[in-house]
Formats: sequence, structure tokens, C-alpha cells
Amino acid sequence: MSKKIIIVGGVAGGATAAARIRRLDEQAEIIVFERSGFVSYANCGLPYYIGGVIQDKEELTLQTPENFRERFRIDVRVRHEVTALHPDKKTVSVKNLKTGEEFEENYDKLLLSPGARPVQPNLPGVGIDNLFTLRTVEDTLRIREFVLKEKPKSAVLAGGGYIGLEVAENLRELGMDVTIVQRPNQVLNPLDYEMATFVHAKMREKGIHLMLGHSVDGFEQKDGKTMVILKDGEPLKTDMVILAIGVAPDTRLAKDAGISLGIKNSIVVNERMETSAPDIYAVGDAVEVHHRITGQKALISLAGPANKQGRIAADNICGGNSSYKGSQGSSVIKIFDMTVATTGLNEQAAKQAGIDCDKVYLSP
Repeated sequence: MSKKIIIVGGVAGGATAAARIRRLDEQAEIIVFERSGFVSYANCGLPYYIGGVIQDKEELTLQTPENFRERFRIDVRVRHEVTALHPDKKTVSVKNLKTGEEFEENYDKLLLSPGARPVQPNLPGVGIDNLFTLRTVEDTLRIREFVLKEKPKSAVLAGGGYIGLEVAENLRELGMDVTIVQRPNQVLNPLDYEMATFVHAKMREKGIHLMLGHSVDGFEQKDGKTMVILKDGEPLKTDMVILAIGVAPDTRLAKDAGISLGIKNSIVVNERMETSAPDIYAVGDAVEVHHRITGQKALISLAGPANKQGRIAADNICGGNSSYKGSQGSSVIKIFDMTVATTGLNEQAAKQAGIDCDKVYLSP
């Protein structure tokens, strides 16, 4: 008798797992529920649609629901939100966001790939119209529409991580006056400060203003402009704001179902990507993983580990015995004509982990 496998979330790890399950099991019934309108995409490509580097929104996704159905015989249902898990009955509650219909679907195996949600600070004015976060294709389309329709001349980015820097570059390439406000004294926290200074120099060379060591205290709208209120400086007047201060694991479903949670409310999994609930697996930005340098549990929100976890979970769902040994957080970003890569730990993180370390600088 064929297995019925339900996957919650179809962006990175979930989409990868679905395709691999089909390769391993030609008879399994596979259903993917995705609450947004798009599947199989990488968040790091989204800023380049805003900047016009990617012209066609279809190029943001690797697969469509139709492709999954025709190529893999996988039932992908977008705009369907799983609202509850019932491990005792082996069912999930689902809401069709297009029609409002609610129903239950049973499963033999369940894979959770809910990802992470943008951190929304509890600050005055967070709900104003021209303030955005960027995590989904829909977010990208909203920002792109605003840029084309309103033709903003200036933007403030709250946060200097990977997405924040990519958005800053793309808005600057559109000719906008761009400012990054960042509470730490550097961008790209995984870098050592000395390495980050090269990035600072490149961004300033390209005309991006950096306000490092400053904190945002709220937002106000005044005379058609948005005022970014700082805790320690004069307000910044701008046409649009993008919050890029990080993400948090989206684990409400797991928590409500009694599944064990770990650091920062992430889902606890073993090397087989199994959760504490029988026949329920989890992958991606919502799970805690073994950090291969520190030996400690860590949250590593990157597409590479998510996709690898998806393949391993798929193997085990189909009767295999694959293990995920952890990650060291390797990542790379291109900022204008500079490529920046990092892996493992910077000096500060190593010392916090109790590792006796020294540092060496090499220059070509």
C-alpha cells in the first residue's frame, strides 16, 4: 500500500524533499501545503527583482505547482495554510485561503518545513504603509510595485545582514539615496570586524550611507515622508523603510502540537531530522542543528543546509538511514563588485563558545 506524505511549506527544504521522495518512491501520494502563492525559491534572489536585475518574476522560482504536478505527480496546493497538527490522529487541519474552506487531511508521514518569519520589532509606527519586510515573493512584488508606482527617491534599511545589503545595493542601483541603520558597529555580523571594514568601504564608495551603532526607536509619517526615529540621533526623513533585522523560527504549529522545542523556540530534531512526535520530521530555518565547530546547538538560516536536510529527511521517510551531521554556516554574498564569503566562526563567536583561538590576516 502506498504511503501518504504531507509536507508543510514548499519554499526550500520542503520542495527539495518532495522532489526526492518522488525519486525514491514512485507510488507515494505527496501533498505540499504552502500558505503563500509561490513555491521552490531562494530568498537571496528576491532583492534582484526589486532592482530590475531579474526582469521576469517567473525567474524567481525554480518550479511552479503545475511543474510539480506534471513532472513529479506531486500535489502542490498554494494559498493553503496548515492551521493545526494532530499527531495522535495523524491528521492536519488546513484552510484554503482562497475560498475559506477548512478541512482535515490524514498522513502516514509528515514533514514540517515552515521556515522563519521576519522579526517585527514592537515599535511605534511599524504598521505604516511604506514600511516593508522582505521574506516572500509576495513581499518582493509589493516592494517592486511601490518602487515603480511611487518612484521613491530615498530609502532606509533597518538592518545590515545579507538581505539588507542586497536590497541596499539594488535600491542604490536604481538611483535612490540609501541609508543603512544597524545597531552593531558593523554590517554582516558573521564577519570579523576587520573584514567587515572592507565591506563598509565598498558600500560608502558606492554612495550608501552607513549609520552603525545606532538603534531605531520608531516611525512617524509627516508631510508625505516617513521619519525614522533613532534612539541616539536626529530623525531620518525617507520615502520608504525596509526592516531587515533578522528572522525567527516559525514554530507555532509544532509548539501547539506538543513537539519539543529548543533554542529560540526552534524545533528539536535528531540526525534523521525526526522530531519528538512519531512520523513527523522537520527541516530548514525552523530547526536547531548541530554546529560543527562549537559542537553546540545553533540556528543556521541558510538555503544550503535546508535543502540538504530536505534530502536527508526524504531518504528516511522512504525507509533509508541518512544522517545530518550539522553545519558550519558557510555563506557567500556579492556586494556590487565585491564577493564576501564566510564559514565557521569569527573571533568573537569562537571566544563566546569557549574556544581558544588566534587570528591571521592574509592578503593577496
